[in-house]
Amino acid sequence: MGIWIDTDMGFDDIAAILVVASSNLVIDGVSLVSGNAPLAHVRDNAASAAAVFGWRFPIHTGRELPVLCKLETAQSILGQNGIPTVGRSLPSAEPLPFSDAFAALCGWLGDGNGPKRILALGPLTNIAALALARPDLAARIDELTWMGGGVTAGNHTASAEFNAFADPEALAIVLAHGLPLRMVDLDICRKVLAWPEDVAHLRQTASEKAQLLADLLEGYVNIAISRGRAAMAIYDPTAAAIFVAPEIAVLKHARIDTELHGQHTRGRTVVETRASHGAFNAHFATEIDAEKARTIIFDALRQAAA
Repeated sequence: MGIWIDTDMGFDDIAAILVVASSNLVIDGVSLVSGNAPLAHVRDNAASAAAVFGWRFPIHTGRELPVLCKLETAQSILGQNGIPTVGRSLPSAEPLPFSDAFAALCGWLGDGNGPKRILALGPLTNIAALALARPDLAARIDELTWMGGGVTAGNHTASAEFNAFADPEALAIVLAHGLPLRMVDLDICRKVLAWPEDVAHLRQTASEKAQLLADLLEGYVNIAISRGRAAMAIYDPTAAAIFVAPEIAVLKHARIDTELHGQHTRGRTVVETRASHGAFNAHFATEIDAEKARTIIFDALRQAAA
């Protein structure tokens, strides 16, 4: 079964792709979008990760700016290139040849071969562009699993999770077009944690890739430690774990909307679980076997590090 990944290519995006690559799923293509960092950095990260991990699937350049709002990145938290580290960084690599993500997505959806499943790990800008310009092709998406949103609260603001806040109009378009959204939100991802001990376990493998992954994972975990927490939620890899092993999670039908206005509420995802109060239009994860998710994620990292 072929699948597609849409990503803003930070460290947890790379780890999520490694989770999918270690499964029996075939990655037909990857599209890039601004998010963790501006698109130029996202492209550099993708080229470097592809070189390090031997990725052979095509990687396409997507949207540089959100649907309507100004560009919002997570560089204030993740650093200039969107990938924190305590030492080693992704090495420089030959730039990716330009390939248009919109055209590639249209071609993939139009080929008619098998189910069309998408794992989205950043703002939904590329998917919204597809829905607006080619609703006939967007209607062929069988599953859109998205790491984003927050049922109870946000992280980028008190109300909004970053991927939703960075392009709430894109999320609204995806919902308005009835795409089969499966939201893996902050609350569920915060049940799956990376600890300093996980870094130490990675370091036990002597390969250069293991040491690189350990430095990147430690830089990522240190975001939480710098804020007084003992461990860091593994956001995108959790969505990937559910994508490759849906049996580890429970997803429920709901009405999901996103706030588009308000100084303090823009980007908030509103999840209504009462059928009497709204027509259900999406699913969201409500439970997860956190240990199984961790096993899937760290087995994939160890496999990539070998």
